[in-house]
Amino acid sequence: MAAVTQKERSAKSARKRVALAEEELRLRVRPGTRQALADLMAWNGIEEQGEAMTLMIHHLHGLGPIGSAQFLAPPRHEYVIPENVSAKLLLAYNREALRICHDE
Repeated sequence: MAAVTQKERSAKSARKRVALAEEELRLRVRPGTRQALADLMAWNGIEEQGEAMTLMIHHLHGLGPIGSAQFLAPPRHEYVIPENVSAKLLLAYNREALRICHDE
């Protein structure tokens, strides 16, 4: 029996991907997201990124539209204006109000 060449293995893999309707999804992430994925994989003994992402997608999908919503809602960052900035804005507002009254 002759050994299969790399070209033949690649062709067989390509045919299999077509038969299974596989599609490659690409994802660019920043270091924090990469670290979160690495932590999730380590905590759960998963070595392949694709496997981890596939499992997460299927588990989220299993929660349904309402159950998965909390995990897919983008985090909202609340900005609170510091007191010193608020005081300066109020002072500037009052000065402008006085200037406008004086001009009239």
